[in-house]
Amino acid sequence: MSMLPVIDIQGVTTRFGDVVVHRDIDLVVHRGEMLGLVGGSGSGKTTLLREVVGLLRPTEGEVRLFGTPVLGASPIVQRDLRRRFGMLFQQGALFSALPVFDNIAFPLRELKRLDEEMIRELVWMKLAMVELDPSHGRLMPAELSGGMVKRVALARALALEPELLVLDEPTAGLDPDRGENFVKLVKTLQRELNFTVIMVTHDLDTLAGLANRVAALADQRVVAHGTLQEVMAVDHPFVRRFFGGVRAQAALERAG
Repeated sequence: MSMLPVIDIQGVTTRFGDVVVHRDIDLVVHRGEMLGLVGGSGSGKTTLLREVVGLLRPTEGEVRLFGTPVLGASPIVQRDLRRRFGMLFQQGALFSALPVFDNIAFPLRELKRLDEEMIRELVWMKLAMVELDPSHGRLMPAELSGGMVKRVALARALALEPELLVLDEPTAGLDPDRGENFVKLVKTLQRELNFTVIMVTHDLDTLAGLANRVAALADQRVVAHGTLQEVMAVDHPFVRRFFGGVRAQAALERAG
């Protein structure tokens, strides 16, 4: 097994005009880690996530996935990288004009050369993986509850059996019970499939329930990185605000 980091962010600076979002960020995510990215509004959490998957180019520095630069590689290499990660967007980002079946089948058709019988079997397998049955494949996204949208989006993100799962606010819009169930589902699947996770979240229950590593963004940089306990021990104003309130302590106690 390769010892290269799954994600290697090297000296990334991000500017939008005169606004500096990131300044010289270094961050490494190793195989099997579940990293939670936290930060205040405008700290650039989702921007960094988009740079990780190649949707946005940093102003300076480089992002590598599995040892390969995300940007600047040949089309063949980039296509191979796309097979190795799956992404769950904040609102699910399902194709509204396609039924659930075709949403999950989309990456299989785009990035794999499979016949329709094999695709059908794989889609049913992914539905079962997220605790939905084949009949859900006929539904349109507009017919789904918020929790079901998240599950279908997760099934699509895992369609290619990726080594890396990228989550942008995975429990946003879910009530506490559905959020907790979704976290348990992701954690179970990660344990079974051994993929690496990088996740942006502002929700402390989600962070404490899923992440085994945390990186805190503030002041345009990573101000703390380590286990949850190590990050909480860092003396920084954002860290104190984020983890020091009554709600934060309650979430950490619930996570055990």
